[in-house]
Amino acid sequence: MEKPNFFGAGPKIGRITLPWLALTIVLTLIKKDIFVFSSNPDGYLRLTGAILLGAGLIFYFITVRSLLKGLKEAKLVTTGGFFFCQSPLYASILLLIIPAVAFLMNSWLVLTTTPVGYLVFKVCIKSEYLELEKTFGEAYLKYRKETPEFFPFPVKKLFS
Repeated sequence: MEKPNFFGAGPKIGRITLPWLALTIVLTLIKKDIFVFSSNPDGYLRLTGAILLGAGLIFYFITVRSLLKGLKEAKLVTTGGFFFCQSPLYASILLLIIPAVAFLMNSWLVLTTTPVGYLVFKVCIKSEYLELEKTFGEAYLKYRKETPEFFPFPVKKLFS
């Protein structure tokens, strides 16, 4: 059994999503008054951003740790972040870290990176799924059937 690629679809997703994010940040810095959520941001916006950033980074690094262990052992990882969804690294970035940056910068434009990134994810992830199916076979297909793809709400697992 060959080991799956550590980076998966990440580089493909990043080629579009990261330049979009950079553009939104630059435009926000240049034209702050146009892209703000609120002209008088209170502490709640920044607090929400800080909480989302902390949660996103914790979830991301716990998931990376699980992934590295699984790759080392050439095993399908279904614990840690992978218990909650099939793509916890992408989910942590798009659902927690990027919104955190948007709130910290008080920019709705930065927040547009999440739907753009999700659309790119949906297009690019298919190759990663094929690689995982080829590597792990029936075990991966069972995991894929039981686990949400992107949004980390494993209702079936929690209530079965």
